[in-house]
Amino acid sequence: IFACKSEALSDKIQDTNIVLQHTEKIDAVIDKFIEEELYPFVYVRLENVDGTAIYEHSAVNKRLIPDLKIDKDTWIRIWSMSKIVTIATTLDLVEEGLLKLDDPVTKYIPEFKDLKVAVTEDGRNLSDLEGDDRVLGCAYTLVPMDTEMTVLHLLNHQAGFYYALTGFECLDSLAGSKNLPLSQNSKEFIDRMATLPLIQQPGSNDFYGTNTTILGFVAERASGKTLKQLVKERVTKPMQIKGLQYGLADLEQLPPSISGADTVLRVAKDGELDIFGPSFPIYEPSHTLYLGGEGMVATADGYADFVRMLVAHGELNGHRFLDKTTVEDIYAPHSQLDSPYGYNGYNLWVAGDSIRIHRTGEKGIWIGGGYEGTHFWADPKRKFVGVIMSQMWGTQVEGYERDNEIRAAIYEQLWAQD
Repeated sequence: IFACKSEALSDKIQDTNIVLQHTEKIDAVIDKFIEEELYPFVYVRLENVDGTAIYEHSAVNKRLIPDLKIDKDTWIRIWSMSKIVTIATTLDLVEEGLLKLDDPVTKYIPEFKDLKVAVTEDGRNLSDLEGDDRVLGCAYTLVPMDTEMTVLHLLNHQAGFYYALTGFECLDSLAGSKNLPLSQNSKEFIDRMATLPLIQQPGSNDFYGTNTTILGFVAERASGKTLKQLVKERVTKPMQIKGLQYGLADLEQLPPSISGADTVLRVAKDGELDIFGPSFPIYEPSHTLYLGGEGMVATADGYADFVRMLVAHGELNGHRFLDKTTVEDIYAPHSQLDSPYGYNGYNLWVAGDSIRIHRTGEKGIWIGGGYEGTHFWADPKRKFVGVIMSQMWGTQVEGYERDNEIRAAIYEQLWAQD
């Protein structure tokens, strides 16, 4: 039921510090997820920091998608893997002096000056509620913000914005009713968002959501350019990255959205991917809304190039994009500092000891991912990057450990060589 293609790329391996001598063991781990019908396809690509390809493997469920070809140049919806691109672009504007991290968000988005915060009757943030207390969430009252929301709050997911997946039905249905991704432009998105309450007082907690989307709009207004223009002019063009953009060019196509919610893989139904509620981002090149938290498309090769820039501390193909100190700030500890599994930089997870204890990776690697099963990591010690591409919603429990199992197969070989 599946087709696979694997290359050890032996003619290039000698140019890198990484040598994978038993690639068939990695292939087998990847193929398992297709053989067991847990994913429609999985493509894995590893690159050295200089761009040398170390390994790639593609496996496709031909029963489900008989004509699909997946390789390093296939366009994929990357969802939240857009976030680190938006963050890096914004930090480039900070370096240039076009905005500051302690700037109030209302300096750029005055439409948010009257935002309200949803709190319980005794004044607690909804984001603080756990367990049985969460039933109190929909008996909320609205209060003014008691803290000025800053650009830094957006970077750290501390501003109070959220997806339609909070677990509070009242907030989720309200957010879904706004059809945010169907806004024609950022102004319309902002106006719709301004009618929604925040889930917490800014800076009081970290709560994952559309904070980076708003950050992208801040970058647009601070620079006077669209996020699409900013990424092209500051990121992809000067660093010669092909395969990372907003919107699809003519003749470019995306793989279908696949759902496993019924325990059998099938094409996803309209509205089933519910991160925004019923609506889905639009990828047509004529659409002028650029979602900094969710809206980019990329190829595995193109996204690996961007991550290589981070590993090289801000430089790629002879062009310096970010100062070294700025990149160091991206992976410095910023939030979730009490986690036993690592900490969060600027939307970049830095793994702690447990990942090595469980033998699924190396302490200190940087990790990120997206809503439909995309994943990346960077190893700053060995100076290589990995990208895993798929398009999948509603993964079965047996498929949850896909990324850990693939990384484990890779690192077992690397540790054996140490």
